[in-house]
Amino acid sequence: MRMRTMNYKQCAKLLLTHENILIVTHRNPDGDTVASAAALCSALRRGGRNAYLYPNPQVNRHLRPFAEKYFAPEDFTAKYTVAVDVATEGMLPKGFEGAVDLCIDHHPTNSGYAGETLVRADKSSCAEAVMEVILCMNTDLTPDEATLLYIGLTTDTGCFQYSNTSAASFRAAAELLRLGADNSMVSTVFFRKVSRARLKLESMIYSGLQYFRDGKIAVATITLEMMEKAGATEDDCDDLAGLAGRVEGSILNITIREQEDGSSKISVRSTPEISSSDICAVFGGGGHAMAAGCTIYGKPDKARDMLLSVIDEVWK
Repeated sequence: MRMRTMNYKQCAKLLLTHENILIVTHRNPDGDTVASAAALCSALRRGGRNAYLYPNPQVNRHLRPFAEKYFAPEDFTAKYTVAVDVATEGMLPKGFEGAVDLCIDHHPTNSGYAGETLVRADKSSCAEAVMEVILCMNTDLTPDEATLLYIGLTTDTGCFQYSNTSAASFRAAAELLRLGADNSMVSTVFFRKVSRARLKLESMIYSGLQYFRDGKIAVATITLEMMEKAGATEDDCDDLAGLAGRVEGSILNITIREQEDGSSKISVRSTPEISSSDICAVFGGGGHAMAAGCTIYGKPDKARDMLLSVIDEVWK
């Protein structure tokens, strides 16, 4: 497939020429992919397009209320497929490999798998890119769309705590608030309230932290047994990747989550001294220089040892 790169205006114009549009989020969907996709779907419907979201079964309980009204019915047949915030084909839900017509993304590691691509690696979130696309449709954002994009922006910047936060992030946030984004609700749902099971799980994670290279590497492991003991579900696992990074002195933080299929989901966070994406790329993953992810087929202990071996090669 030959890829064509686009700007905001070209992307907006292209979308409005299509009908029966299906918007796809990535596996293990976060706030940016889900909320950005929902906002785009809403704007396309206002523009007279028949658009739906792929009903990703992995959307968690916090995000589902914002997305499910856009989910495609079983009898919907897509004629044009758009991926939002999906860097590689490997991050697509099963069945979408080779089927994406347009990708809107902000990952510098985007593999160019779609026929048409809008990648803005200068943006801290895909929500910022989607915001510009919608504005190029010659329409303003509704308050609901502004709230959705604010969810994407704040969750991908860790409520403006992560290193990807820029002056442009704050300008986008200000504009979204001006257009009616509900800051209080977003802050409460996504950053202030957690379940009892989540608190118990966090306690177990902290108790099991492992350190390497004189404390410069911190590894957090979440096993299926820990999840069961805590009474935690997938919905309680948002943003666990940030826990190991709270330890003073650590500059490379790895979170390993055991999966039901025998694999381990890996999240890597780092400071500029070492590239998270370089580490994850070895295992077919990717992301940003200081925040990336991948999947390793093996139990957590095996995955940890494989990661440490790669780190020894990457981090001389």
